[in-house]
Amino acid sequence: MTYNNCSTWIVLFASVSTCSAQAQESGFFRDSTASLQMRNYYFNRDFSGIFGPSTQPKAEEWAQGFILNVKSGFTDGPLSFGLDAIGTLGIKLDSSPYRTNTGLLPVQEDGEATDVFSRLGLAGKMRLSKTELRVGELQPNVPVLVFSDIRILPPTYQGSSISSNEFKGLSLQAGYLNSTSLRNEAGDDKIQAMLGHLPQRHASSDAFNYAGGDYAFSTNRTSLSVWYAQLEDIYIQRFFGLKHTQSMGRWVLGANAGYFDSNEDGSKLIGEIDNQAFFSLLSAKLGGHTFYIGYQAMYGDSSFPRVFANISPLGNEVPTYEFAFADERSWQARYDYNFAALGIPGLVASTRYITGDNVDTGKGFEGKDWERDLDVSYVIQSGVFKNFSVRIRNVIARSNYRSDVNENRLIFSYTWALF
Repeated sequence: MTYNNCSTWIVLFASVSTCSAQAQESGFFRDSTASLQMRNYYFNRDFSGIFGPSTQPKAEEWAQGFILNVKSGFTDGPLSFGLDAIGTLGIKLDSSPYRTNTGLLPVQEDGEATDVFSRLGLAGKMRLSKTELRVGELQPNVPVLVFSDIRILPPTYQGSSISSNEFKGLSLQAGYLNSTSLRNEAGDDKIQAMLGHLPQRHASSDAFNYAGGDYAFSTNRTSLSVWYAQLEDIYIQRFFGLKHTQSMGRWVLGANAGYFDSNEDGSKLIGEIDNQAFFSLLSAKLGGHTFYIGYQAMYGDSSFPRVFANISPLGNEVPTYEFAFADERSWQARYDYNFAALGIPGLVASTRYITGDNVDTGKGFEGKDWERDLDVSYVIQSGVFKNFSVRIRNVIARSNYRSDVNENRLIFSYTWALF
């Protein structure tokens, strides 16, 4: 529910929650929280060997974002109510018509980036036992719709969701979403899809439906996931996942594997879809060191489908390339180091290399690509600037069927707990 686009029954629901809260202040106000995150974001992406209709050689912008999150507690009683709000504000610091489309700022019809854009969304919530219903502005985070907070402002969706934790180890969720506000937009839009890295802008869906659950056992060291999603008249997707961690002496070993099966739905607004995606990511941690190796494979005649502008839990999806084109096979090697092991808490560095081949480009040749990422982040641990963070990202990505990319990001962030 947005400030300027409120359906009557949602407003009524929120009003009832607020009035009830006033009568039961102890739970509603005592457990309320509010935070303001300030995020300063510089994004630079240089292209070479450009493929496709775009001839823009560079995307480079600098912007400031503010994210206000207010979450109430619940009123007392077996059936309890609450109300949450999220307010976002984006401000252009530097841009030009020749350097737009970074995903930081909206682009106007004249090609200029918008100077300022903002949004206020509300969500009413109702809880019975360990089951919660939410209606309004939502930010789901499930394998078939991963929360993709990767620019100055997070995306949101409008609709309803229900989650339940009534049984030990079992978490169930379902939702109906009929519109979205993208990371660089203030208004509501219909939901669109991507295939691999290609946006399908010519078609929009009336709804995204999802349902599924995760079951954790073996002292929460192992979890199984089963999920279903439908982007109406575009695609249907099923997901099966397994995660496991195991201690072996001083080492902690981990495994994350998943399988997606996707096909077209209803009116087939973007055509036939046939994709099966398998990924696996193994890890080994010793002290401050963590080593990863991953394998990912696409099967079928199509690239991996997803909601537009969203990342996925695919093991080899990284900041620039997704390695999810039709028939692609890819390998990943990654190394992380937490400098807390050397007495410098808050400092973390990560580097990874991914290479892919066997891509069905549809142009009579095998597609190949690779990407190298370097991330360094530091969070101040104490003092006046405690929790202030800085993150630097450098990317080099090369391909023979899509644009080459050199990318740099610099992100400053600070979250202030209001109450």
